[in-house]
Amino acid sequence: MTKKLLIIALTGVSSTMAFAADLFVRNAGAGGAYSTITAAITAASDGDRIIIQPKANGEAYIENLIINKSLTFVSETNYSKYILQGGINIDLAAGRVVTITNLKAVNSINGILSTGAAVGGRTTINILNCELLGVTTTAANTTTNISGCNISGPLQISHGICTANKASFITVYSFEPETSMATSDVEVYGNISTGAIANSQPNYTFKFHNNFCEEFWIRGIKDGSSNEIMNNTVYRPAASNFYPAVIYIGLYNNSLTNTGNLAIMNNAVSFVPGQSNICIQNNHNNVNVTASYNVFTNPFVTQGNMTQSNNVGSANMNFNNTTYTVTGMNENAGNPELKYTDLDLTRNDAGHYGGSNSWVNYWPANVGNKPQINYLSTPRTISSGTLNISGSGFSK
Repeated sequence: MTKKLLIIALTGVSSTMAFAADLFVRNAGAGGAYSTITAAITAASDGDRIIIQPKANGEAYIENLIINKSLTFVSETNYSKYILQGGINIDLAAGRVVTITNLKAVNSINGILSTGAAVGGRTTINILNCELLGVTTTAANTTTNISGCNISGPLQISHGICTANKASFITVYSFEPETSMATSDVEVYGNISTGAIANSQPNYTFKFHNNFCEEFWIRGIKDGSSNEIMNNTVYRPAASNFYPAVIYIGLYNNSLTNTGNLAIMNNAVSFVPGQSNICIQNNHNNVNVTASYNVFTNPFVTQGNMTQSNNVGSANMNFNNTTYTVTGMNENAGNPELKYTDLDLTRNDAGHYGGSNSWVNYWPANVGNKPQINYLSTPRTISSGTLNISGSGFSK
């Protein structure tokens, strides 16, 4: 596939954002501003925006933050991050919305954590264009939307949308019962994981599309759901003995009796064998796995119950986990159906560049300080009727 963007012009689309009040934080309280972020949080009311001035010479605000209101945190200087030395705890509550943008966190073991419980509703946490040491927002009744973030540690959520992030591993789980269910799926699109991408969440359907990672682990599935691992590039350059297969399905805990469907399609994969040379392993007969149009450099070996078609093994492909590219026999090797067509309207390329959710929708995640697309949902086919396209973005 020639890497070209399909541009769609949208008219009549506008958005406005209004905040109850703006509170400023500046070094030493310059200009009558607050001198600490904590002081601004204390003074703020739900719906306020806290505008933080980056300190000179890369100095940090040294404090641990407890966010117990619906607030938005932004940088006072366009395209510049404010630095925090300390952790962030977000207290959960029904209807609470916390948005954090342009934060760089340093010398914090925990990163961003959620604490408490949202009773009688959900908490929404939006994290955009941040540099973090870790994110753990796995409590029940919590939606985390995170995009354009560089995370040196793990990214762990219980529900939400993850796009264009880089983390040491990405996992979706919650061991608590959901009492206020979200109406949307878990969507993990266009991310880099230097380890695995995993799902242990039994409450929501998941879609893992167009990511670059080392392996997939499926430990939970929603009863009666249809899930997707589609158009990902999986490259494991060293042996792993954690699970036998590079794509592993093995339910546990509160998913053991659930039944569901899992489509594994259009993925480009290469791995150094660890415990075994198995490519895809399904350890549970109550998960209906369909594997099709996947391309492996390894001999294509599977284990467990699954329906297979048009998979290729021992293919010649080149992977690069520095530039995050794959070339070779994955080109035009994906499902030829029209709904999986690439952005240049040619047949689907297996791997993270293929299909309508192509990697190029999201990366580079920080290019020329331009606004970042963090979510794009387009129809796979257009025949007649109303064309519905939804998307969102943010300015850096």
